[in-house]
Amino acid sequence: MSLVLAALFAASCARQTPPPKPYVAFVADEARNSLVAVNMADFRIVASIPVAHGPARVVARPRSHQLYVVSASGRISVVSFPELRVSKTLPVGERASDLVFSPDGRRAFALEPNAGVVVFIDCEAIKEAGRVNLDTPLSGLALTPDGATLVVAATGQGQLVFVDAESRKVLGSAEVGKSPGPLAILPDSSKVFVADSEADQVSAVDVASRQMLANLETGSRPSSLLLKPDGGELFVLSDTGSTLTFVDAFHNNISQTMTTGREPAAAIIRRDGSVLYIATAGDGSVSALNVENRLPLAVAHVGTEPRALALTPDERFLAVADSAAGALAILRTDRNTLVTTVPVGARPVDVIVPNWLWEK
Repeated sequence: MSLVLAALFAASCARQTPPPKPYVAFVADEARNSLVAVNMADFRIVASIPVAHGPARVVARPRSHQLYVVSASGRISVVSFPELRVSKTLPVGERASDLVFSPDGRRAFALEPNAGVVVFIDCEAIKEAGRVNLDTPLSGLALTPDGATLVVAATGQGQLVFVDAESRKVLGSAEVGKSPGPLAILPDSSKVFVADSEADQVSAVDVASRQMLANLETGSRPSSLLLKPDGGELFVLSDTGSTLTFVDAFHNNISQTMTTGREPAAAIIRRDGSVLYIATAGDGSVSALNVENRLPLAVAHVGTEPRALALTPDERFLAVADSAAGALAILRTDRNTLVTTVPVGARPVDVIVPNWLWEK
């Protein structure tokens, strides 16, 4: 009998969930001009780092332990880990937005949107390496996964502009819909999708030829785009229409449109493409959707106005930046339930969880 009990006890121990890893969630607090670091093992704040005025986006530099914090004031604060301090501040212009890195992390590209300028950054020296002036307001920037071509959304002209990432030469442009903005590029770098916000459509453009492939009518204003990891499906959110549209990205067809909660603001997908998480700012919730059968798995009320999402690298937790509540909500993904909320400032607007562990 004792052997049976021992075996049952051993099996029970084997099934116990291991403790959370000490990943660090970094939250941009727009109102307090800070980057807040939260230990995801115990959900405690480990640092609040002053950064340039108006931080709006946080991006991890590949193959490094650096974060680039892009601020609306036109500066980029480079934060090092685990030191958790700003190692350098790089001026971009009157404003700055839409930072992307080359795959090797040696270069970065950002927009000075109102001036119509693409800024090239040498990440090894952390200095500006050059500029391309496109002479028109800009609203979106993406780099093809092969690192060869920058795609820039020119708002006023209703165009996509293609720039060689190495030579900085303008390769050409493509006419799209009115007020192009968010972009998504297929993993093989062959095709780019752009949300034409005032045309209620998504345009598909061939990258190599810069030819229009399709205009896909969404029925409401597209506000953000997210590609399935394999590139086969594009998810289109509409904050004004409170809808999610599924696009067959390989064949440029809309396959389905469904309603979401009010004002979907952000979405993130698991690496295997199985579950899509959607933050709806209008009702303070995060919903989990089974991508294959498109059925809801759960809806969790997380606060007041969730605006940004990040999965931990092990995908065990989902971090939710709630801009109105001034908090970081933590969801456990296997149960789709709220674990806790951490006060992180006055207006958190972005969150990222790199694959780095806190060891102090």
